[in-house]
Amino acid sequence: MSLDPTLARLANATLLVPFESHHAPRWILEGLADGISGVCLFHNNLDTPEQITALNARLSQAVDTPLISLDEEGGDVTRIGQEHGSAYPGNAALGAVDDPDLTRATLRSLGGRLAELGFNLDLAPSVDVNVADDNPVIGTRSFGSDPELVARHAAASVIGLQEAGVAACAKHFPGHGATSQDSHHTLPLVEAGAEVLRRRELVPFRAAIDAGVRSILTAHIEVPGLGVTGPATLAPHVLNDLLRNELGFDGVVVSDAMDMRGVSGRIGIPEACVLAVAAGCDLLCLGRYVYADQVAAIRAALVTAVRDGRLPGERLEEAADRNLRLRAWIRDAAAYRTTAAEAEGVGLSGARRAIRVEGDLPALDSPYVVEVDAPAGMAVGEVPWGLSAWFPGAERVSPDIAHAERIIAAAQERDLVIVVRDAHRYPEARELVERLLGAFPNAVLVEMGLPIWRPSCGAHVSTYGAAHVNGISAAELLGGAVPAAHHA
Repeated sequence: MSLDPTLARLANATLLVPFESHHAPRWILEGLADGISGVCLFHNNLDTPEQITALNARLSQAVDTPLISLDEEGGDVTRIGQEHGSAYPGNAALGAVDDPDLTRATLRSLGGRLAELGFNLDLAPSVDVNVADDNPVIGTRSFGSDPELVARHAAASVIGLQEAGVAACAKHFPGHGATSQDSHHTLPLVEAGAEVLRRRELVPFRAAIDAGVRSILTAHIEVPGLGVTGPATLAPHVLNDLLRNELGFDGVVVSDAMDMRGVSGRIGIPEACVLAVAAGCDLLCLGRYVYADQVAAIRAALVTAVRDGRLPGERLEEAADRNLRLRAWIRDAAAYRTTAAEAEGVGLSGARRAIRVEGDLPALDSPYVVEVDAPAGMAVGEVPWGLSAWFPGAERVSPDIAHAERIIAAAQERDLVIVVRDAHRYPEARELVERLLGAFPNAVLVEMGLPIWRPSCGAHVSTYGAAHVNGISAAELLGGAVPAAHHA
């Protein structure tokens, strides 16, 4: 189908697209030249720092200041730290410390590192108020359960990232912290009235807006308390009446990934994209596997919707203008970029300050370290976690009670250290840990997720995250083989 070239270029301006490999394919470079606003990079695009820098430089040659984005929250959600884990503590650890100056410095350092690699838009921070203990998608990605605490750190994060010349993107509007389902797989429901939402979920977004955040990312959640049905991403009342008019946000509204079942599972990605732009989204984050043919179908759907009168052409023009203004801000902000020289220092310092110990931590002599495995969420992906890097004899086991007797026998005459991640969410993990603690009541339990479940044990260590620096901070306490370079 032949598309009107003017409308096709406007449709392209709403797109933030993924691609397949470590190198920019021809369709991406041509698409950027034809008006695609930018790209979102994932694990499959990233290898060494040299490769990442070269890739982003090539993308930047295709057009003046394309948006080059990624999900880099620090902590558990890291793309640039995918091989070893992040050099920065995540939001839960920063919230536990509750020092906005530390948060600002951490995000400024992270932003400096991203800018060095050639990124200019970070789909962070997550400013969700995590009030559901069993939340499968937010958890340690949140600064905490107190709206005012989250607001303090939302503002500090935005300021820090943007001081580094990287546009921040507060997410997931209007708030994904009260859900018990994952919008990657279904449409979660937030059962809260409008006043509760204003007192809780919206407070951090107000703070981010007041701090000058350049973009805000939507949530594929259903919020009937706001008087709408279906995903918030597709709701004009949420994006226009609430975010634009009530909260006064005039930056770029970015959709969460449009390939997630919570938004497109029933209607398909092209139709969901049309409805999202009509509702007020300016930039469509398409997801990880939406490649050339599907991008062409989305472009065609947007153009057809304008031609059929379902989508005003003015809405495309408005979105394109906002995205151009974001790119102009990035060009202007480049002069203020910082370096990442303080990266390891500020990241490890924050992780050390976040760690908490309850009980009596013994002097451990040749401890027997057992890591109880936990599934990686869609947002986190397969990133290393645990303490095995500093305890070479550590073993990783599935959360199966069948392992208990063997572990008990092997750990005799040694100090047992059990490492878990969000154990409160996994009954099988708790059953195994309780059996081990029954045999070793003075064992040390290290929780590298949210420390909600606290069984009786000799000492309980909370890291508030499973980033590389969280692991170092725990290993230091436990006498692991931490290189001298990491010791302050």
